[in-house]
Amino acid sequence: MGGTGVLPLRAEEVPDLIARIKPSIALVGSYAETDSPRFTFFGTGFAVRDGNTLVTCAHVVQLEMSATAERKLSVQVRTSTGWEQRNVTSVNKDVPRDLAILRFDGPPVPALQLAAGDTVREGESVLTIGFPLGGALGFSPVAHRGMVAARTAMVPPANRAAGLNERAIAQLRQGRLEVYQLDMTAYPGNSGGPLLDIASGRVVGVVSSGIVKASREYALSSPSGITYAVPVGWLRTTGLLEGN
Repeated sequence: MGGTGVLPLRAEEVPDLIARIKPSIALVGSYAETDSPRFTFFGTGFAVRDGNTLVTCAHVVQLEMSATAERKLSVQVRTSTGWEQRNVTSVNKDVPRDLAILRFDGPPVPALQLAAGDTVREGESVLTIGFPLGGALGFSPVAHRGMVAARTAMVPPANRAAGLNERAIAQLRQGRLEVYQLDMTAYPGNSGGPLLDIASGRVVGVVSSGIVKASREYALSSPSGITYAVPVGWLRTTGLLEGN
């Protein structure tokens, strides 16, 4: 990235970057001992800071509203023996910016480094990793590579007032919020995954396909080929990481 002083990765180093990222990627969903399956997948998350702090999207966490008293929001992290269940101990959300911070119990997992500032330029190479279509493709992290196509407003213009939902109205009240438009396709399940600058290996954004996707069915039948990511700088300016 411009101005970071970090030497760009060579093409042959990208597989090493992917291998380093994978242990930090988690499944976000709900869990109940009495249900089958016990774990229901909602979206992707990634560990930061102390390794017990997880970044994901607010719309991923919102799915907890359908959980029963027995079914709790939970995280699955990768260990040497497979996916391991972890309890979520706290949730901090910023719905207009579609960001959420979770705290989970148990031993920490490797944490990803966040970029220091918002210095991403259009045309820069980026990488994301997550779980496209969730369990339909198996719970193995999948990497996608592309570039930042544009920096654009978070709320797309609506032709009429009825086209604005509750979250869009909340975003408009916050003023113009820029996001990264990417030339890669994200599917349901990718939301909450990290967007990494390939040059530095640091997280520059959080994939948020839910910003403009109307529904799971539409995304499956007519994918737009356009993906969005929320700049990671909002995690700091909103105070979401404070106390986590």
